Amino acid sequence: MNMMNMIEIRTGKRVEIVDITDKVVEEVQKSGVQNGIVIVYSLHTTTAIILNEGEKGLLEDLEKMLEKLIPRGARYKHDIIDSNADAHLRATLLGNSIVILVDGGSPVLGTWQRVLFVELDGPRTRRVIVRVIKGD
Repeated sequence: MNMMNMIEIRTGKRVEIVDITDKVVEEVQKSGVQNGIVIVYSLHTTTAIILNEGEKGLLEDLEKMLEKLIPRGARYKHDIIDSNADAHLRATLLGNSIVILVDGGSPVLGTWQRVLFVELDGPRTRRVIVRVIKGD
């Protein structure tokens, strides 16, 4: 049995990190899959999905790091079109999907691991696919 659902996320800031762990866990439990994998995949080129600690200070550090590595308004060629080249470049660094093992009907997450949706060009309404795939 495989199941695919969409999670809708509304962001309120240009750069925002949203913990979607509980929604992913809920989708896995609804699927009925006991053992397999869950894929969390963003449909947007200016967002990312990461797995990390959801501690407020660390999330602020992540935002600062992204601004330092890829500053906004640094005369990127794509800015001529949309003025959001920094968001695309940041998303490329972070990645648009993750895969998590499912065991016993739940995602296998470490003590501090959280599934984090990273908005890089908001505020917007975004869509994330959660696909649960049954293993052997």
